[in-house]
Amino acid sequence: MGLVIPRAWLCAGLLIGLMMSATPMEKASADAVPGAMATGQRTSIPVGYMEFCRRQAAECRIRSGKIPPVLMTSGMEDKLASVTKLVNRSIKPVSDFAVHGTMEFWSYPVSAIGDCEDYVLLKRQMLNLEGISLSNLLITVVRKKDGEGHAVLTVKTDKGDYVLDNLNDDVKLWSETGYRFLKRQSSTHTGRWVAILEHPDLLVGAVD
Repeated sequence: MGLVIPRAWLCAGLLIGLMMSATPMEKASADAVPGAMATGQRTSIPVGYMEFCRRQAAECRIRSGKIPPVLMTSGMEDKLASVTKLVNRSIKPVSDFAVHGTMEFWSYPVSAIGDCEDYVLLKRQMLNLEGISLSNLLITVVRKKDGEGHAVLTVKTDKGDYVLDNLNDDVKLWSETGYRFLKRQSSTHTGRWVAILEHPDLLVGAVD
């Protein structure tokens, strides 16, 4: 099954991929929904996601128009919390290097083991099967307080952007996580990524 590694070590390769693929941001705008992230225009795709798309090409070609955010009812909040807890407790944290022999290999969890991106992919798949559009289920890359790269799932709702994380079971607004948000999937094209900006109060409109 491979060497089990503490969760804090699991996404070290993600930060390496970020440094390798970093590109300047272009003209940008902020989402109109209060509590939503401010997103810029297209940016570089994480190396691990590029490899995932080579294997799962159809998943990275899904396009959609502007779809309204999810209504964050009490039932929806319970659904997000339930999926988060189920996946977090069903998957044992093991690094990509231990499982696949490489620092970055994004995939659906194999034999109930995986690292941060694998948790995200499974949660995204499960919530999509529950009827939530992929436009509102966005793989997102962040940097933790210790500087390490990490991946979480962003759910776009009418009450703001909420984050599902494998490091805890809490469903939080992105602004309450303590992470630095770097980039995420476009809400209109699963194969594209957009930059996330730190100063949404300076911007108007939405582009992703």
